[in-house]
Amino acid sequence: MPLGLLGKKLGHTRVYDADGVLVPVTVVLVGPNRVLQVKKTDTDGYNAVQLGFDDQKEQRLSKAVLGHIKKFNGAAVKRIKEFRDFSKDVKPGDVLSADVFEIGQFVDCIGVTKGRGFEGVVGRWSFRGGDMTHGAKGWHRRSGAIGCRLFPGHVNKGMKMPGHMGSVQRTSQNLEIIQVRKDDNILLIKGGFPGSEDDYVIVRESKKIGIGSARHKQIHDARKKAKEVAAGKKVEKKAAAAANKKKK
Repeated sequence: MPLGLLGKKLGHTRVYDADGVLVPVTVVLVGPNRVLQVKKTDTDGYNAVQLGFDDQKEQRLSKAVLGHIKKFNGAAVKRIKEFRDFSKDVKPGDVLSADVFEIGQFVDCIGVTKGRGFEGVVGRWSFRGGDMTHGAKGWHRRSGAIGCRLFPGHVNKGMKMPGHMGSVQRTSQNLEIIQVRKDDNILLIKGGFPGSEDDYVIVRESKKIGIGSARHKQIHDARKKAKEVAAGKKVEKKAAAAANKKKK
């Protein structure tokens, strides 16, 4: 994780971007993130930065966690996350906010999906189920046979069956940052990603479309060209309207 922050998902809304286009966004509170520990290769065997988010009462932490935080003169926090190969130069005690990222940057958002409880195969795996007519009885939302007869004589691993659904970590990649509100420590990220409102999430720099990558440059150039084409069409439309008005 070259660059990232811990945050809390606040909800969803819609805003206008720089071009006046209405964009659906997810509102994420990403600060303040406090640097608790900086690990180095010579002392710890690898480079990493530990960040803490959301203040907590000291008595609600275990002695081990509180001792680790106090070792580096940090404040008690609810969530701690370690980011390897952090690209920003920081030291213990530093505070990071939303301005770590910038408008137009692509990020990966990691969250835990909503829990759905015990779910059948139709809801969990979108199975068709049995016929509702023609004499079919008691087989409307079932999976069908799962056995393999004599050989191999057992149910194959990975068989899609009823079971617990949701409450698993998932990553949504390549989401664009529409606005960065530094004073409020808020990011407005285009689209949605896993997690309920008030859930803790991780926002990290995109692994596939990082700043300076060929893909990022390609997207930037394509958008620039599209803007130029749109502006040209607008000028042509105005000129045509003026010419028609002059003829009349």
